Amino acid sequence: MAETDYKSIIEIDSELNQIQDLDLLLERILLEARKVGRADAGSIYVVEKEEDDHNNHVEKLVVKYAQNDTIAKNLPPGQKLIYSVFSLEINDKTISGYCAHTKKLVNVPDVYNISPDAPYSYNTAYDNISGYKTTSNLAIPLLTPEGKLLGVIQIINSTDKDGNVIPFSNNDEFLITHFAANAATALQKAYVTRAMILRMIKMSELRDPKETGTHVNRVAGYAVEIYDRWAYHHNVPSEEKEHFKDTLKIASMLHDVGKVAISDIILKKPAKFTPEEFLIMQHHTLYGAQLFDDPQSPVDIIARDVVLNHHENWDGSGYPGWVDPLTEKVIKFGSEGKALGKKGEEIPLTGRIVALADVYDALCSRRVYKDPWSEDDVLAEIRNLSGTKFDPEIIDIFFEILPSIKQIRSLYPEPEAA
Repeated sequence: MAETDYKSIIEIDSELNQIQDLDLLLERILLEARKVGRADAGSIYVVEKEEDDHNNHVEKLVVKYAQNDTIAKNLPPGQKLIYSVFSLEINDKTISGYCAHTKKLVNVPDVYNISPDAPYSYNTAYDNISGYKTTSNLAIPLLTPEGKLLGVIQIINSTDKDGNVIPFSNNDEFLITHFAANAATALQKAYVTRAMILRMIKMSELRDPKETGTHVNRVAGYAVEIYDRWAYHHNVPSEEKEHFKDTLKIASMLHDVGKVAISDIILKKPAKFTPEEFLIMQHHTLYGAQLFDDPQSPVDIIARDVVLNHHENWDGSGYPGWVDPLTEKVIKFGSEGKALGKKGEEIPLTGRIVALADVYDALCSRRVYKDPWSEDDVLAEIRNLSGTKFDPEIIDIFFEILPSIKQIRSLYPEPEAA
């Protein structure tokens, strides 16, 4: 094993432990695992509980991210790979399932020539659908120090210096095992952070039935994808972009946390608000910002911007406008003695992004007072609001990455009604 290989693993371990958001960490773990094994492609699965046909909760492997350099080369610049979201049984029938079942690494030199003695097989339908030929396959369990299974990394088609596909070596196994152990530790921390955030969201959900965990995960996911493309267009350095995405993801999940201070009579009203009720509801932006009045971290700073500004409109017609969130006093007056609305680039970028993400998800989702809109109607409405409610550049970016937006909706579907 080369000393440089080991040093790079240590550097990667340090970087992974700095990532706070679970989804971004999973994506980064897969990317770095592929680098360690010089793998052309791969997927990362996490263990989640799903209901079986008998309403029992069983653990399955759910794919969270997939990457493929060969296929990605044929995509337009900046475009991301779109993949199917599916789950696997944790048993000995598939390579990843067997890896999870035994909690042991599985190295298959050629998936089309698996030993007849092996309990698992490879489903060639995946290759037929994608037009991609899988050969070498390495599956590694993500285990906590206590032996709990968090997921599986599966990397595909190791390559030599000339780009030829080769089997994964014993050295690859050693390096990737070390990497996976440290990645699992970083994952544990990210799960704790996600749990803390979702507990705060649960408080809002207890008050406001619309504020669900799936809703905030989708809104945050959309926001990060929109920012990622915005950063691409604005030539934001990669390291700066990744750090900001990590912070934005968590901050975006808290966009409506101020609703905990709004009366149940208003929050749970199964109909549209009266003008007086709507005025009260608008204060949730101020109440939310007050929670971050003594920022201790970048997350606090961006969360304050998001919760305060995600209902501002590009044309200045939104709320709360130029109001000091701490004193709730108007800073700049408009007509009739009301606060002047922020408009254009007076609204922080994060507020402009989350505004679109929040409205898009609300239109697509069922509410007690409305059915979900059709996809065509939602997209038409979004386009119509460009330049009035929304930043035109953010709208253009939204439509550029629409496949990624739809992917996020499939990752966080609404729970079925009881």
